[in-house]
Amino acid sequence: MLKLKTLLRKDLNFSILIFVTIGIMIAMAVVLGDKMYNERNLSSMAFQISEFAVLSLGMGLAMLLGGIDLSIVANANLAGICAAFVMTNEGLMASLGVNGCIVLAVIVAIVVATVCGAFNGTLITKFSVNPIVATLGTMILYNGISMAATGGKGLTGFPKEFTSFGTAELGGVPAVFILFLVTAIVLMFVMGRTGFGKKVYMIGENHTAARFSAINNEKDVIIIYAMAGLMAGIAGLMIIARVNSAKVGYGDTYLLQAILVCVLGGISPSGGKGKILGIILALISIQVLQSAFTLWQFTPYAKKMIWGLMLIGILFLNKLVDSMDIKRQKKLLHQQLNKQATANE
Repeated sequence: MLKLKTLLRKDLNFSILIFVTIGIMIAMAVVLGDKMYNERNLSSMAFQISEFAVLSLGMGLAMLLGGIDLSIVANANLAGICAAFVMTNEGLMASLGVNGCIVLAVIVAIVVATVCGAFNGTLITKFSVNPIVATLGTMILYNGISMAATGGKGLTGFPKEFTSFGTAELGGVPAVFILFLVTAIVLMFVMGRTGFGKKVYMIGENHTAARFSAINNEKDVIIIYAMAGLMAGIAGLMIIARVNSAKVGYGDTYLLQAILVCVLGGISPSGGKGKILGIILALISIQVLQSAFTLWQFTPYAKKMIWGLMLIGILFLNKLVDSMDIKRQKKLLHQQLNKQATANE
């Protein structure tokens, strides 16, 4: 209990996030009652949040470096389309069988997405391209490749053994949600308990200092963007399994929401600050609000306006909290110096 109190005092942004999440959940329970927290709606939210949540984890990894990945949704769609081509190829289906074809499709999607993510990191490190410009360019590139490959049409006709994963449940919990939780737990361990995770925070906090600390900035940045690509590949497979179709443009609205989730979750846009657990809490808040907006029958335009206002408001609040934290640290330092001066006298 004492350790928790110390953590809450140490990370004010995380403390605020916990109270905001609890407040939103209670408020929606009061306003919507059983409409929000019934078994059917909770199951629906678990299905809806999974693919978007994995994309948010990938975006969070890039932002921890002080970067961003605007191509993550386009990457997910490209990976899904590549998997779809494998699963709809009659020759491969005949030679490998249904299960073999599905395994190959999953491998192809993961490899393509990871390579695309590594390509983003290479542009940023080897060619010194700004992350916004680099990933904006690759977003257009990946969408262009997908459009050229499909002609703008959707690919359908996947094996039932694959699409059933998009609707399957284990003990009443959606399989896709379990996959998200496993992915999140692995990332929490990697970023919070390993030397690699500590290096990523150091790079995000101060690229120059990290370089002089003998940290291979370029290699680690490429690895992180490759991991973000891996998240896109997983999300792409989730999407095509759910909708039984692969097409350019799926999940376009996820991009702004993924950035919103990361900022709300305490990931600093300048890098070096934030937790994977914070992203998970922010995902809960956003999904509860999203479900409420659906129940209230808000239009997509109204939702986008609300997400935009929330993003601006959260950035302002984080700036205010950081300013308060700096003042508190200066005050503590001043008190320590006064005590030391008194002791010397």
